[in-house]
This record gives sequence, structure tokens and C-alpha cells, in this order.
Amino acid sequence: MTTTRLFKNGNSQAVRIPAELAYEVSDMELMIERIGDELRIRPAQRRMGDVLAVLAQFSPDFMDDGREQN
Repeated sequence: MTTTRLFKNGNSQAVRIPAELAYEVSDMELMIERIGDELRIRPAQRRMGDVLAVLAQFSPDFMDDGREQN
């Protein structure tokens, strides 16, 4: 487990995220929630346009043969 420090940034508190845990993208929207005495930080949910852009990358014949049934 990695530790870090909480610090003051203007009227807010901030957390330094160590390089080994940092996201590759530096300009992204994050969601933060408090659960008991813990803070959970994760990427914000993708917008529908972002999801559709990813789906558009699939070829028209993707899954033409269906999928293997177990």
C-alpha cells in the first residue's frame, strides 16, 4: 500500500497521487465519494457519445459468427 499526504490548496484539501498510481491522462473528470472514513476516487462515468465512439471502432462484421456457447 502506498501512502501520501493531504494538503491545503486554496480553501480546499488536495491529495497528491503518487506517480505509480497516477492515471495516464492528466485532464480527466473524477468522481469522489466518502464511505465511512474512506474516500473513493474513480473516473467519472463516460458520456454516451464517448461510448458510441468506442463502439463505432468495431468492424461491421464483428461477431458475424456469433459467440461460443458454454
